[in-house]
Amino acid sequence: MAMPNRRTVRDLRRDNRTAVLQRLYFDGPTSRQALGPATGLSSGSISNVVTELAAEGLLEDAGVVDSDGGRPRTLLRVTPDSGHLIGVDVGETRVRVELFDLVMSELARAELTLAPGGYDVDHIVGLIRDGVAAVLREAALAPERLLGIGVGVPGIVDRSGAEGAVVHGQTVGWDAVPLEALLRTALADELPAGFRLFVENGAKTLGQAEMWFGGGRGARDAVIVLFGSGVGACIVSDGQIYGGAHSSAAEWGHTTVHVRGRRCRCGAPGCLEAYAGAEALVARWREAGAALPDGIEEEAAVSALVAAAYPEGAGTDAGPGGKPADGARRSPDPVARAVLDETAEYLGAGLSDLINLYNPERILVGGWAGLQLGPYILESVRAHATAYALRHPAERVTIELGRLGPDAVTVGAATLPLADFFARGGHRAPGEEAPALSPQPGWRASVEERAVR
Repeated sequence: MAMPNRRTVRDLRRDNRTAVLQRLYFDGPTSRQALGPATGLSSGSISNVVTELAAEGLLEDAGVVDSDGGRPRTLLRVTPDSGHLIGVDVGETRVRVELFDLVMSELARAELTLAPGGYDVDHIVGLIRDGVAAVLREAALAPERLLGIGVGVPGIVDRSGAEGAVVHGQTVGWDAVPLEALLRTALADELPAGFRLFVENGAKTLGQAEMWFGGGRGARDAVIVLFGSGVGACIVSDGQIYGGAHSSAAEWGHTTVHVRGRRCRCGAPGCLEAYAGAEALVARWREAGAALPDGIEEEAAVSALVAAAYPEGAGTDAGPGGKPADGARRSPDPVARAVLDETAEYLGAGLSDLINLYNPERILVGGWAGLQLGPYILESVRAHATAYALRHPAERVTIELGRLGPDAVTVGAATLPLADFFARGGHRAPGEEAPALSPQPGWRASVEERAVR
């Protein structure tokens, strides 16, 4: 029996606005005449939508182009300062908060360092509150102009309850933390009532950023790996981020790679994270005899490991051309090199599981440790992934580094309110809930320039 079509005129207008905004956002300046074929809308609908969006300040002229024998055509683009977004990355070593305009140009940032083991919930909530206040103050932005805040966190995010997003972060000691409710309370004095707030797993925000703006553009089936203190993955299948029943899918770092193996920080033995995560990497180097200062930060320890294993290409004492500043030629530390080689094999073996299970066309490795170690171990990771995976899917996948740099999680977090804004047709008032958008391939120069830096 056919179900009645319950779509209203309001739904159609919202979808038309969404189509125009998305096309202009991801494809860049476009004329009214070209928007029709690109969106499938009639010239009358295009005229109505463009007039509305321009009157609301969401669109602006972007110059003119010559047409074939006719009058020059005016180009339209999304107005950068017509909306603002905040992305938050609750990372392993710091909380990073960034303020962006609508086309993802960074306007302000705050970085608040975490002490080792500093995952006290109240402390994290306070840091996010302070960071949000700091970036709004630095940019002199009225809170009413903010479209929303996205927060990337470690762990499983469950939205099935009435209190909003609840985080199960077993590796950081979070057991059913009502993070959304806590943040709404903490930010109540900073932001207007009913502000848009989105909480998501950090690997998934990284994945969304790479699919929208980075190395995932154009792919329908991809895996984006977050390689930091721990490891996680975002699975994109047929253009959709796979989340499972409660957004808990792809806890890849807690798949077992060694029965009765090393104890993972989640408490289970033999997890991939216990061998391939940066925290475990540093611990294994210490166990092999590395003399590291007590209290050294994890990122500094990984830098020291790379410098020891590859003295000609890394290290804080390197001079011009990668040679030591004192002129002495140092040999690679065989212990450090062995630790990195073993890490590459474990990471490659873990990727082979993803290749066999999901048959992606593309795998991207991101996260601070992935970007730091990638230039030295990626070739080995590829070789091990191919050796451990089935031949047919392994021959059809590419494995590369992510393109968005260390800000990828905050960029991805900011896309959460941006996607919501698009799905509501660019309406600022919450109104009715709209369906989430799929990861959209696209590129913005501002993001590319930030990645290069």
